[in-house]
Amino acid sequence: MKLIHERYFLMACSRGKASPDTLTEKRLFASSAGYCQRPGCTTHLFLDTGSKVIHVAEMAHIFAANDYGPRGKPDMSAEERGAFENLILLCPTCHTTIDKAPEDFPDETVIGWKREHERKLASLFGAQVFDSRAETLAAIKPLMRQNRMIFEQLNPDLDYRFNPEAEEAAQWKYKMVQQIIPNSRRILSILDANTGLMTEAEEDTLELFRQHVYDLEARHVAKIHIGARARFPTQQMAEMMR
Repeated sequence: MKLIHERYFLMACSRGKASPDTLTEKRLFASSAGYCQRPGCTTHLFLDTGSKVIHVAEMAHIFAANDYGPRGKPDMSAEERGAFENLILLCPTCHTTIDKAPEDFPDETVIGWKREHERKLASLFGAQVFDSRAETLAAIKPLMRQNRMIFEQLNPDLDYRFNPEAEEAAQWKYKMVQQIIPNSRRILSILDANTGLMTEAEEDTLELFRQHVYDLEARHVAKIHIGARARFPTQQMAEMMR
């Protein structure tokens, strides 16, 4: 097992372009919500041992990373093999199982797992197709307000940053994981379900917001150090569904 703050998942060696880039890693963490994506498996991918938090997540290729691996597809390019669409996040047991018995777990089955996991998350976060922009706004407004109030009270650019023992720093980290990120995931789910009500500019804003959420999860949940982060599109989100 590797520590949660390490850069890569459990992989024995580099697979070149068949390996996912940083953005794809963030999308995988986000799409898993911290659980193995095989239906029926309840393994949590982040474990608190008492002295540290570790992750046991493994990236599995749906179509193999090479021509001869499990569910190999020789006509795929290396870039396609390392793309988000060809990867699923599993616990070590499920990853080993599907790769040692690929005839029992064809690509259609594994793709179906990933889609089912996404549907469950959407349901969990209260995604609903609305008839109007006003209804959509009413669904996301309280979540956005709560996030804004937490940010205004505890964001790390406030004066407490000069005090290394400030309690606000711990509160900010706690509320980021317990409230801001879950709220943001719910907002994403609601907006994704109602893109039919959006203008083209709002669809662009949604993608900016999505990258912001992925970066938050990478930093505060997966502990992936990503350098520059996508900023929250403040003005554009303020106008969303207005």
